[in-house]
Amino acid sequence: MTRQAALAVLLILALAQNIAAVNIKNMGWGTFYDPKGEFCGDYDCYKILGFNYEDYIDSPRGPPMKEITKNYRALSREWHPDKNQARGADEIFVKIAKAYEVMTNDEKRAEYDYLRDRPDEYFYRYGSNMIWKYAPQSNVFGVVVLLLTLFSMLSWYVQLNHWQQIADAIIKAAVEDLGPQNGGSSESIEIRSKAMKIWEEERDIRLQMMNFGTNGNKETRKQKKEKTNKQARKQQQNEELRPIITKLVNEIDDFGGGYRKPEWKDLFAVRFVQFPYYATKNGLWMVNYFIRRQRGLPYTDEELEYRTIAAIGHVAWDAASEEDQEEMKKRKLWIPENLEAWEEHLETRHLSAGDMKKYNRWKKKQGTKME
Repeated sequence: MTRQAALAVLLILALAQNIAAVNIKNMGWGTFYDPKGEFCGDYDCYKILGFNYEDYIDSPRGPPMKEITKNYRALSREWHPDKNQARGADEIFVKIAKAYEVMTNDEKRAEYDYLRDRPDEYFYRYGSNMIWKYAPQSNVFGVVVLLLTLFSMLSWYVQLNHWQQIADAIIKAAVEDLGPQNGGSSESIEIRSKAMKIWEEERDIRLQMMNFGTNGNKETRKQKKEKTNKQARKQQQNEELRPIITKLVNEIDDFGGGYRKPEWKDLFAVRFVQFPYYATKNGLWMVNYFIRRQRGLPYTDEELEYRTIAAIGHVAWDAASEEDQEEMKKRKLWIPENLEAWEEHLETRHLSAGDMKKYNRWKKKQGTKME
């Protein structure tokens, strides 16, 4: 055999195998929804064995068993891998055997016929690996650590932001010298007083240095001072006080009412770990509290504090002085009338004698608190 003849034979064999491979997908077997491979996969079991389902719709038993066996034997002989060397013959043989298994099992074939036009029912019974796939398993420990870290960073930022809001409000009130009626507080007034002392000390040092440089020419300083507008001097003073006030405020770690600089105990991870302990502790305390109330025992100092905080809130309690806290516990503020009287006391205790008289006259006339 010449070289050209051998190449021609090899080419013919290759073409034959390719044709067989193509015929695997073009056998005229139709289609079926069977992604889990419970029956004949993507192909119609009827057509694999040479039948047409529509021809047997009126026949409850379908093709006769004799015909099924006859077709199976003929197809299995044709496509048996020992007799058919075409590429893909083994796959075709497996499909034929599977179709014969389904068609000769009455129960299996009845289910197959039922599911033919009901893919939703198939999905309900067997699911679909074409739609649902399990994602790779994540490292649970790593995910938990990551979430705790993120939440801890967030809790730190939130706590710092709460502190900063109060700090900014105190700085503003102290710099602008606001009184209690204009948004100021005892804390801002105290901060400004401290800042004024520091500012005056620094001013005296500057004046001494100026006196040394001008040989004590007081008339010149007086003339310059008179030329300066009073309002402008006030504004300049406030601007000079601002950095001093800001520094004093930044040195305060806790304003009360939960408005403090963040600490390690504010981290979400720490609170998460401590939660079971505090939950158990508080639960036992509440059980003991209700037992004491049922027995009619007098309030303990801790129970008075609990009832008072429940009435006015944690922020108001933490912001109050120790004297006010003791007074609030004595007044039993969980009683509405007592709470209203206490709020009125807070509103009027900073009024001057004249304002207090005016308030009493107004109250007597209106019968209510002054807005």
